[in-house]
Amino acid sequence: MHNLIREFWPSTVDGLTLGSIYALIALGYTLVYGVLRLINFAHSEVFMVGTLGSLFMLHAIGVNSPQTGFALVGVLLLMLLAAMAVSGITAVLLERIAYRPLRRRGAGRLAALISAIGASFFLQEVVALRYGRDLIAFPRVMKKVTLFKIGAGDVRNDKLIVFVAAIVLMFVLERFVNGTRLGRGIRATAQDAETAVLMGVNIDRVVVATFVLGGLMAGVAAMLYGLRFENTQYIAGFVPGIKAFTAAVLGGIGNLRGALLGGLLLGLVESYGASFFGSQWLDVVAFAVLVIVLMFRPTGLLGEALSRARA
Repeated sequence: MHNLIREFWPSTVDGLTLGSIYALIALGYTLVYGVLRLINFAHSEVFMVGTLGSLFMLHAIGVNSPQTGFALVGVLLLMLLAAMAVSGITAVLLERIAYRPLRRRGAGRLAALISAIGASFFLQEVVALRYGRDLIAFPRVMKKVTLFKIGAGDVRNDKLIVFVAAIVLMFVLERFVNGTRLGRGIRATAQDAETAVLMGVNIDRVVVATFVLGGLMAGVAAMLYGLRFENTQYIAGFVPGIKAFTAAVLGGIGNLRGALLGGLLLGLVESYGASFFGSQWLDVVAFAVLVIVLMFRPTGLLGEALSRARA
């Protein structure tokens, strides 16, 4: 307990940073589940390939040392665009190859779930064969400096970027879903797909848009992960993906705000648990949260479906 009290503010800062990454990944789970009632377990690999896209952009532009000023802004934007593009394309390919044929044949959710797990392992092994199974280091693109303190917790520039990006993108995504024609189509499909078709909604277009949006959010998370942790590997998405799913369930899967809330809460619980029990218990605490939530509140903290989202 004494260690938790002493580490409270540093754990809070680290928990919010890590939770922001979970939240961005969780948005992909939430969107796909809201429309198709499918847990896209290959979404963790959509995140993983995004980290590689961000890294390869750094190699392509020859960045191998910290940048400053407009050069830093440009590098970060290029990393972001590369990660979003790679993750978005991967998500669309998954939908076209792994899910759409099953959907058109009227296959059950179990078949889609097995397909998702198979696609996940396939992507992992393809990356492992091409780039190996060891950690791949990112070059440091910015000097990590403390901007200010909250109690004893250091708020560094990279941690602040991660947190602010999650909040801003959550707001942008929610406005898109609530305020655009395509967003209304997504909500209509989530509520009743058959009625949505009768009202003129193109289901295939909505499903592709859902996977693209989820992939773009995973790409943002991937870029921020590389910026924060400066490494990746073929299984880089496995644990964050499972924890992001836990965050989605915690907040209420199918709920955009719930994904953000669940991610931030899970990050905090993890960090506090690591301070209290020791860092070796970090993953145990996270998965214990999943079990407890499923036992006592399976609909999550907010529990509102995507179909009920309001402007």
